[in-house]
Amino acid sequence: MKFLPFVRLLLICLLLSGCNENVVYKAHENIEDGLWYINNKPSFKVEITDTVSAYNMYYVLRNAFQYPYYNLYLTRNVIGPDNKQISNTLEEVYLSNEVSGKPYGHGLGDLFDHKIPFQKNYRFRKAGIYTFTLSQSMRQNPLPFIMSVGICVEKVKTE
Repeated sequence: MKFLPFVRLLLICLLLSGCNENVVYKAHENIEDGLWYINNKPSFKVEITDTVSAYNMYYVLRNAFQYPYYNLYLTRNVIGPDNKQISNTLEEVYLSNEVSGKPYGHGLGDLFDHKIPFQKNYRFRKAGIYTFTLSQSMRQNPLPFIMSVGICVEKVKTE
């Protein structure tokens, strides 16, 4: 009986989060022991069948409150269906406010989830499987308190 309020809250959260019909792909890879080594490069294979629609793409990251930096440098490598490199991009993303240290994202306890856009209104030129590979490009190896990394691809909503 003590857990009944918790179960109700969990069910409400699940119902509210629901399925987003615009999500084409969403996956993450857990980082073992929260230590992201430079040679650990999670890859995500996204099948694109619709080349007419535009897509928004996001990093999905989870870090612990103890993460020692306000930012994170990521390298994103994208390989197209023809096995040719489309891009190899170094990006800086912000996980907390540089001055106050207040974490961005949504938190539960000391964990914070982030959904950070990296591409808006993108149109894939060819149908097929695209491989997105992420690597950390910070000066610290391993990078502590990064719990998981991934991507989300969504079709842009049309009115």
